[in-house]
Amino acid sequence: MGDILHSRVARSNLWLLSKVGAQAVIAGPPTLLPPGLEGLARVTHSIDEAVEGADVIMMLRIQLERMAGGFFPTTREYHKRYGLTEERVRRAKKDVLVMHPGPMNRGVEIASEVADGPYSVILEQVTNGVAVRMAVLYLLLGGSAEAAS
Repeated sequence: MGDILHSRVARSNLWLLSKVGAQAVIAGPPTLLPPGLEGLARVTHSIDEAVEGADVIMMLRIQLERMAGGFFPTTREYHKRYGLTEERVRRAKKDVLVMHPGPMNRGVEIASEVADGPYSVILEQVTNGVAVRMAVLYLLLGGSAEAAS
């Protein structure tokens, strides 16, 4: 959920999740959802609908530096309509995992109490992401899986 239009994370995750058979839901304001996502995931403009019964919720950063304005009225309005709050997390499964690739705009796409809450795996996600990218690059550059272990 979030700024799908400007996100590389969203596109790569959608591609991978569709390949492994996961049922993904994409949510965000119409202005931040590029066309053509319907083949990879169910698309909605309601965060409440998107989180209902979710196993995992991944928020994406609003990339204000890539926007010239007009994508949404204010960051306060964005948080009210699309921000992940404790109330919204309660709509998901009881053992939901909350993810965010970082960096976060606290109080915009995700409330601090959610980012630091018991369901958050954000710090682990960011930490492990570095090692995973290093391993993928190693293998793509001709390294062997046996030598990496």
